[in-house]
Amino acid sequence: MIISLRHKTGNEQGGRKMERKEALALLTKYNESESLLKHAYSVEAVMRHFAKMNEEDEAYWGNVGLLHDLDYEKYPEMHCVKTREILEGEQAEEPFIRAIESHGYGICTEVKPESYMEKVLYTIDELTGLITATVLMRPDKNIQNLEVKSVLKKFKTAKFAAGVNREVVLKGCEMIDMDLSDVIRHTIEGMQAVSDDLGFSGQ
Repeated sequence: MIISLRHKTGNEQGGRKMERKEALALLTKYNESESLLKHAYSVEAVMRHFAKMNEEDEAYWGNVGLLHDLDYEKYPEMHCVKTREILEGEQAEEPFIRAIESHGYGICTEVKPESYMEKVLYTIDELTGLITATVLMRPDKNIQNLEVKSVLKKFKTAKFAAGVNREVVLKGCEMIDMDLSDVIRHTIEGMQAVSDDLGFSGQ
């Protein structure tokens, strides 16, 4: 059972709410890599999944997920920093920008996740990468029948998808007060909703 920790989204605080169409156009303006785009779709879907569970604004959470790595392809050395500059230029609201910055906490920013939305983003970002790597290793490339235990096994195998920061995921689980297995299950479910876009519906 997840307790909803409601907070005001940017538009409720008077900022301009970005529509998904606009967010997608911005994403594709700065990113061409298929893997980065699919990662953005994965994180968007998982954020929407968690938002729905907690009766939050699915579109708003989704856009945060969609644009969380906005600057990574063109400005990897200025990750999150350049995103702030770009989004300020787009007149995005401050809470929206801050939420995106917070996913790089302790790595490329000092912005600590505070709202529940920020904590969820921080938690599931790296995890979507591990799940993606797990699915790609499956002969059928199908996420629909992926089991939590398979991902847990890969999570505990440090050499598998070594670039995935397990420590961040575990810290995130503590932040949102959920067991790793439950977070994995919900992350899988979120990604399953966009399996066609990810190419994970099976051969």
